[in-house]
Amino acid sequence: MGSADYVYPATNVECSHRVAIPPPQPFVKSLKYNLKETFFPDDPLRQFKNQPTSRRFVLGLKYFFPIFDWAPSYTFDFLKSDFIAGITIASLAIPQGISYAKLANLPPILGLYSSFIPPLVYAMMGSSRDLAVGTVAVASLLTASMLGNEVNANENPKLYLHLAFTATFFAGAFQASLGLLRLGFIVDFLSHATIIGFMAGAATVVILQQLKGILGLEHFTHSTDLVSVMRSVFSQTHQWRWESAALGFSFLFFLLVTRYFSKRKPKFFWVSAMAPLTSVILGSLLVYLTHAEKHGVQVIGYLKKGLNPPSFEDLVLVSPYLSTAIKTGIITGVIALAEGIAVGRSFAMFKNYNIDGNKEMIAFGTMNIVGSCTSCYLTTGPFSRSAVNFNAGCKTAVSNIVMALAVMVTLLFLTPLFHYTPLVVLSSIIIGAMLGLIDYEAAIHLWTVDKFDFIVCMSAYAGVVFGSVEIGLVVAVAISLLRVLLFVARPKTFILGNIPDTMIYRNVEQYTNSNTVPGVLILEIDAPIYFANASYLRERIARWVDEEEDRLKTSGETSLQYVILDMGAVGNIDTSGISMLEEVKKVMDRRELKLVLANPGAEVMKKLNKSKLIDKIGQEWIYLTVGEAVGACNFLLHTCKPDPLKEESEAHNKV
Repeated sequence: MGSADYVYPATNVECSHRVAIPPPQPFVKSLKYNLKETFFPDDPLRQFKNQPTSRRFVLGLKYFFPIFDWAPSYTFDFLKSDFIAGITIASLAIPQGISYAKLANLPPILGLYSSFIPPLVYAMMGSSRDLAVGTVAVASLLTASMLGNEVNANENPKLYLHLAFTATFFAGAFQASLGLLRLGFIVDFLSHATIIGFMAGAATVVILQQLKGILGLEHFTHSTDLVSVMRSVFSQTHQWRWESAALGFSFLFFLLVTRYFSKRKPKFFWVSAMAPLTSVILGSLLVYLTHAEKHGVQVIGYLKKGLNPPSFEDLVLVSPYLSTAIKTGIITGVIALAEGIAVGRSFAMFKNYNIDGNKEMIAFGTMNIVGSCTSCYLTTGPFSRSAVNFNAGCKTAVSNIVMALAVMVTLLFLTPLFHYTPLVVLSSIIIGAMLGLIDYEAAIHLWTVDKFDFIVCMSAYAGVVFGSVEIGLVVAVAISLLRVLLFVARPKTFILGNIPDTMIYRNVEQYTNSNTVPGVLILEIDAPIYFANASYLRERIARWVDEEEDRLKTSGETSLQYVILDMGAVGNIDTSGISMLEEVKKVMDRRELKLVLANPGAEVMKKLNKSKLIDKIGQEWIYLTVGEAVGACNFLLHTCKPDPLKEESEAHNKV
């Protein structure tokens, strides 16, 4: 970075382009525009414009039920692909559903119920072709943790079950409301780094909880933090059952080997997809043939045959448990939304199509509302199941319908076959699935790219592992909001310099060959100016001026005469920002410096005009570009030294 003198031909204040003040807009029109940009950025109503009523009805039907959009063009080739994918994910959904229901302290049959009705609803209303719907471990753990704080699942299983249905109902209502009210951006406050840390922490907690099943322990802590779990495990060493541990680690080894093989040989994806069901079958046969249930190996036991019974009348809509159900529903609903939408968008990106986040929220919400009335608990789009669906070559959401039909056959005829399934196998299946959620490569990537994001990730992880899932969630959201506040309250400001032989001005730290302009300090404000950052910007601008004057005195260069603020990145400004600029103007006048504005946008100019700040700064000191502002300042530096007090007096006399 260096300094240089610049000569601009025929450049003076009068010949520079004036910055236009936009024509005034009616308040109602501005409000309507802002609301549209906030809640309808994708303009979903565009397709309804200039359409007859009958056509609008059809388009509305297709909007809320996308199946009517793609079903007419469905082909037999699609059906073959979807059938294979549906059967494949059913083989994974059945053992996972049973396992996750146990994790939520719910009857195992609910895992099958939840893999039957919700996928059918999503197939009609969802916009993702690849999402495979079902229960997830994190939501199951959250349900067990939050409801377990109020009701003991062992002492009062009926009330606990009804609260789970009620929480699912409120989760669905909350999700659907977010979609209908176009409030999907709320979920975006869970940043990518936050989700990585939270999911990894929740996966770690789930794995620790499975030590109960692996070691064959009957009594186990209800706490989820690392210290409590380790204390519970090692205080009962005399009750560890080697038979259960041997069986559990054997099946876990089998699951991990099949996963590794499928990753190395992607065309054999079905090997890892079939591994959980294979484990259940082999484990059940082993227990049945060796009567291992009589030697300390716990089994699932009786599973009721038949389809989902109605549960609408079981919803608990009265005190004192209503608040618990609402709180559990909202928190688990947000987590399920964040996971489901993120998974759906990931696979949509691979196939070059888009999914509507608000439409997905409506679909998730509807399937959970319907599910809560048909003996299901919270469902979403788990990554592991969706990845299998994607790799199996699914073409549309019909794969969910095929999976649901396979689960229906299981509910009607095959549930007695799961009687001898050992719980330790279910624990192994959960551990195998959870290891895939601990994405250490993503954490390393965060460390490489953005250290603060890595801190956010690890804070969320530590909050879950050493506190609780709720604490981890609070920490994750709090840190995400803190970062947003830091971006708003502490915006970046830069010194700009001229790129040699151009009229371009850029950050001198980024472009080290750029030259500062003698006697001129050019600052870029890289954010809107609001009440949250106005005081900081006032102080930061003053410090930039102090540092520049100190530098010039030390180097013996031309004294500072002009301060140019590049307002190109200032998209908006509020009254606090206007007051801040007024104060900066007064400070500059006292220091015999001239404040110059460059490239202010329409919103900024509109408010500068209404506040009369343009008159105080002077229209002649507001320029269209930084280049024009520098040219004018440089011209005046070579002709005369400005006297701010004199100019202010002359302007006052003119008024």
